[in-house]
Amino acid sequence: MLQENTEAHGFAEEDVRIISTPSTMAKKCFFYLQETGYLKTCQKHNTKRTNLQSFLFVIVLGGKGVLHYGEANYTLTKGECFFIDCRQSHSYHSSGDTPWEVMWVHFNGCSSEPYFELFSAQNDVVFCPASTAKFIDVLQELMRINEEKTAETEILTSELLVNLLTQLLTFRSIRSEDNALRAKLQIILTYLNERFCTDITLDELSQKFYISKYYLAREFKKAYGETIFQHIIAMRINYAKRLLRFTDKSIDEIAELCGFHDQSYFTKQFKKAENMTCLAFRKRWRD
Repeated sequence: MLQENTEAHGFAEEDVRIISTPSTMAKKCFFYLQETGYLKTCQKHNTKRTNLQSFLFVIVLGGKGVLHYGEANYTLTKGECFFIDCRQSHSYHSSGDTPWEVMWVHFNGCSSEPYFELFSAQNDVVFCPASTAKFIDVLQELMRINEEKTAETEILTSELLVNLLTQLLTFRSIRSEDNALRAKLQIILTYLNERFCTDITLDELSQKFYISKYYLAREFKKAYGETIFQHIIAMRINYAKRLLRFTDKSIDEIAELCGFHDQSYFTKQFKKAENMTCLAFRKRWRD
């Protein structure tokens, strides 16, 4: 279902819209563009959609607007962005008093959904980056190469969309409390990376870094896409792989050096991570 309507109180001052139909190969292999554009309007523009197979990223360059997504309502102003899964019911409209100026891109393909899920685990759908410059650069370049259309356009478009998604997962918020939390989480991550072979508990981290263990567990997963326990296990497995490849130590010795005090638990975790036994991994990477 796709529904759009415009409540006209004038005409758009500028509306640039590029619509793209991806090739079969692009749908199979790449991130692909569906639509991108720029709109500066002097009218109240309202769009309502549901079950649209697309992901939408929007930057508000000026003016005001409102997004309704799921059960939440958001008011957006200059410098704010939103990133949504258009299969979910949503609507957005420009302010009648202060119509907005926006850039946007609709895209899909490849691993768009997992990227969106990772973004959603870390951020709200509406966010305010410290700078929108890099986002704007990507959208402008998407518009440029898709206006010109060459044999490489779909490949270059996919590269730019990967760039956009990378920025969405790594942007810095302007909120000082977010920056303070991010800095503390980075310190905790460094601590884990230096001591992953030792026994580390949430209670220990909570006391050492003066943070609620429940808040830490939630925010760590939001920031890094994995739990503290999952991160420690991954670091231990990485170290085990190094020892298997470059030493002749036994499986028991490696398990103990990596912080696994139960060899059977170590081998179970290793096989879960690598889909092969420790000895099979050693043989494959040495031969």
